[in-house]
Amino acid sequence: MKSRLVASAAISAVVVLGATGCTFISPQATTIEYSASDGVNVSSESGPLDIRNALVVATDDGSVGNLVVAVVNPTDERETLTITLAGNEPFAVTVPAGGVVSLGADEEPLRLVDLDTLPGATVEIHFQSGDGTGTKTEVPVLDGSLPYYADLVPDGDQEAQ
Repeated sequence: MKSRLVASAAISAVVVLGATGCTFISPQATTIEYSASDGVNVSSESGPLDIRNALVVATDDGSVGNLVVAVVNPTDERETLTITLAGNEPFAVTVPAGGVVSLGADEEPLRLVDLDTLPGATVEIHFQSGDGTGTKTEVPVLDGSLPYYADLVPDGDQEAQ
């Protein structure tokens, strides 16, 4: 009787181990960071601020665009983000302690003149905060064909607003 009990316990252990063995060697999907929307996220490795869902909504000819982005400040102090795109003056966004500034939602998007990038491509934008050197990131350029971006397409006027 004891040998049957030991055998059934051993078989049960082998079945359980065999059925769950794959989870020991495969990565847990919920720990993989990714951008869940059309824009890109920029980690705060070189500064205290986090960039969430950065994207540019441009005119059809790609001459002018609006930078849409959420800037998150997880710190206890006010921080400033400097955004730089070649051909444009650097732009500063001040984010309150523990706060979020959402360009394109709560505040006006950042107008980028002389963009010279067609929708469907990417444009390199430099994000810098705190004492860090900053991060250059390829940000997607979209058009207004999707209804939720239609209101964010800038007029074709090259003058800054």
